[in-house]
Amino acid sequence: MPRHADALSATPPAVEPPVRMVDFLANTEINSQRIAAVESCFGASGQPLALPGRVLLGEGVLTKECRKKAKARIFFLFNDILVYGSIVLNKRKYRSQHIIPLEEVTLEPLPETLRAKNRWMIKTAKKSFVVSAASTTERQEWISHIEECVRRQLRATGRQPSTEHAAPWIPDKATDICMRCTQTRFSAITRRHHCRKCGFVVCADCSRERFLLPRLSPKPLRVCGLCYRDLAAQKRKEEEEERDEGSPGQLAHLAGAGFGASSGDDDDSDEDKEGSGDSDWPSRVEFYSSGVTWSSFHS
Repeated sequence: MPRHADALSATPPAVEPPVRMVDFLANTEINSQRIAAVESCFGASGQPLALPGRVLLGEGVLTKECRKKAKARIFFLFNDILVYGSIVLNKRKYRSQHIIPLEEVTLEPLPETLRAKNRWMIKTAKKSFVVSAASTTERQEWISHIEECVRRQLRATGRQPSTEHAAPWIPDKATDICMRCTQTRFSAITRRHHCRKCGFVVCADCSRERFLLPRLSPKPLRVCGLCYRDLAAQKRKEEEEERDEGSPGQLAHLAGAGFGASSGDDDDSDEDKEGSGDSDWPSRVEFYSSGVTWSSFHS
């Protein structure tokens, strides 16, 4: 990530830095150059990132827990969006760009375990996933900067914090048996599937149903039997309430908008196919060298 030692040493330590940096860097040449460098790294496959008033506040590598295994991902924090992607060649080439509007983001710190440390969940209505930093300090700095940017963006847009979030997918390796029937054992022949509503790892027999989750896809998606029954019951109840209110014309709208979404498989499937990109990293590489904290924030 770019380091700007002369400016970084002056970065205030409190929650104020994002606000101050946005006001200071907005519409400056150095900010435009930094954003252009990120766009160049993603190449033609990425979306344009430069907008009037948009500021690149910081960047760094976090470990993202994907469906099959945890993988290093490059993250860029702007004042209004969070961008991440797969690393092909550090600081030179990234791919599989994902853009998350900050007004949709809620963060949830996760408890420490012997094998899992410095983790937190990034939650939105469309997708939720877990990331981890190299140290407790780095985790707290990521969280505090993102949360301040979220608060600023909510004030700017007049929106309320999101209350509906997708369930994160439970990693494949977390279980060898179906989490619904607890009978089917997974193997090279018996595949794992994920319910798009609860995120559980389930077998084919326990996930035969499909249900429309509009925030995630215009097409019905795989859900487990339990979630299907709950969703179908909720839909019937809302349709009955609409009929009682004498507004049958709104039924289609309710059927498409009244249900919670969960993490889809587009992102996870893409990332599972990106093994070649991750193998470019030598095993000796440390994504955060000792002593390097959230000074990667630009100022």
